[in-house]
Amino acid sequence: MAGERSADDIQRDIEKSRAALAAAVDQLAYRGNPKRIVEKTKTSLREKANSPQGRIVIAVAGGLLVLVVVRRVRSNH
Repeated sequence: MAGERSADDIQRDIEKSRAALAAAVDQLAYRGNPKRIVEKTKTSLREKANSPQGRIVIAVAGGLLVLVVVRRVRSNH
């Protein structure tokens, strides 16, 4: 029959599937590595903080923090 596969064909398919599964597991292990995630997050935050928009956000947040501290100090006296 034309639809039947030989044992060698089936074995090759199994080996291909195993290789694909091994690659997927390796990729998941790499993506889920906590140290890599932390380093990637640090790098991303540094890049965002050094952008013009990031500097504006940091400046505004710092200014608001100063205002809150000054108000609390004044309200306690």
